[in-house]
Amino acid sequence: MRRAVTAMAAAGALALAGCGSIPAAPQALPTDFVPTPSISPGEGPGALSPDGFSAAQRMTVRVRNVGCGFITTGTGFALDEHTLVTNRHVIANSKRLSVLTYDGRSIPATAASTTTVADIAIITTEESLGNAYASRALEDPETGDVITVVGYPNGGRLTTASGVVLGATEDPIGGSVGTVLATSATVEQGSSGSPVLDEDGKVIGVVYAKNVANQSFIVPVSTLNTLLSEESLFVPERSCTFTEPPTPDILGQ
Repeated sequence: MRRAVTAMAAAGALALAGCGSIPAAPQALPTDFVPTPSISPGEGPGALSPDGFSAAQRMTVRVRNVGCGFITTGTGFALDEHTLVTNRHVIANSKRLSVLTYDGRSIPATAASTTTVADIAIITTEESLGNAYASRALEDPETGDVITVVGYPNGGRLTTASGVVLGATEDPIGGSVGTVLATSATVEQGSSGSPVLDEDGKVIGVVYAKNVANQSFIVPVSTLNTLLSEESLFVPERSCTFTEPPTPDILGQ
């Protein structure tokens, strides 16, 4: 789909069970949308280690997609030592995937899978991603909650951006089942797949898009938790077999 919108996965007709309730939709959202991220770690995860990195930064990686005739980057975050979450559009049409850790290690991906329910993908690695993993919240944030996004905007250095939750809305891209959350956190190209954290440092969503008003959109943690509990919703991502690059993504490509 192209309307100054950026890559979004096509949504299936599958209803997500067990999703927590979310606040009312924000008003007057613009019609042109593109990807975006933001985060604000709490006291524990936000505490710096001797080398100056927080747990939130340690678990966040840059995802490099070498496709058939193109190279793009996005962001992801570790669920455990060998598994990470990113956006589906970040790994689309990939020939080879690798992740770069906060301390400069380049780790090849061994497998990747995606879902049509939301713009979410799972990457696995044989080599360890490290010892900092995401702690996921059990419920979605409420309107007005402060959030922080950790990511690699424009494929550059690791940064954080803060904002607040504006409310729930229908996916402006039309790629997710159910509602998504709009936030005021500003994100850039390359931020797709960034973890969105609450003030306690827990993941409450995944950045996947933004609009021309610099509002960002996130897949809420209730959707993420449901997907991760239902492995059948993911299918292996096939390697690209053509040279046409993917649809440009303002946030993650």
